[in-house]
Amino acid sequence: MAIDLKQYLDLPHGDMPGDKVEIGEEHVKKALVIMDPLMEKLEPLLEGGKAVIAVCGGSGVGKSETASLISHMLREHGIGAYTMSGDNYPRRIPMYNDAERLRIFRTAGVRGLVKNGEGTMEHFDLLRKWQEEETDADKTHVEECPWAASYLEAGRKGLEGYLGTKNEIDFDEVSSIVKAFKSGQNKIYLKRMGRTDSELWYEEVDFSNIQVLVIEWTHGNSDNYEGVDIPILLNSTPEETLAHRRARNRDGKTDSAFTMLVLELEQNLLKSQAHKAQIILSKAGELLTYEQYEALMN
Repeated sequence: MAIDLKQYLDLPHGDMPGDKVEIGEEHVKKALVIMDPLMEKLEPLLEGGKAVIAVCGGSGVGKSETASLISHMLREHGIGAYTMSGDNYPRRIPMYNDAERLRIFRTAGVRGLVKNGEGTMEHFDLLRKWQEEETDADKTHVEECPWAASYLEAGRKGLEGYLGTKNEIDFDEVSSIVKAFKSGQNKIYLKRMGRTDSELWYEEVDFSNIQVLVIEWTHGNSDNYEGVDIPILLNSTPEETLAHRRARNRDGKTDSAFTMLVLELEQNLLKSQAHKAQIILSKAGELLTYEQYEALMN
């Protein structure tokens, strides 16, 4: 099916400052696949008020593009829609949050070494060298230095206790926005967060003609906030996610060992929440049942 992309080039997109949204033919095809089951689920919800859709998935899978297209296609159906980016709601701006993730990993890792009786100065000196090289999360170190397994295991557990939790993200603020929207509040202040400490502000948004709030967010299907009516999971394997990040060139360390660990833990979170998704779409753009999703991921 040939698609004319011109009509999709200048769509309003999510409200994350500086986010790159580049809509391609594959995004349009996926959005079109989603729309039929989405409308079937959405129509009864709109009879009684407003609805919230969450478009979730791994980093670089196309959440921003797909959510923007869904909002556009809803507007074409005469349904007012607004696309909100969940990436505006971490407790720290990206540069500080990235540093906090690394601090937690390394602090927990060092404590793990000590707890397991591996905290020698010889080990710490080599570990410091790896940290300076930014390779301390690399699993291959264990082949020559078996003691590094204690560092990696403890660091991983520490990071699991932070990523996607209320320690990292202000889920309460997102819940309050969803609640205000569903209650019919017409003017809601939404957070705007860029990538530096000078890019933080709030903007009043008019929701008086909006029936559907579309939240695009890795953690859109999380148990840590309430009010989502239709979670949509855009699935991708960790390898596919990394390929997307490289193509998007979102940061300069897309394939570092630490980044791969973060992506792996994010993928595990998505898997643990996938049973709640009402619509699951594969990387190839095919609708999946939860059973098919499980088989694919296993």
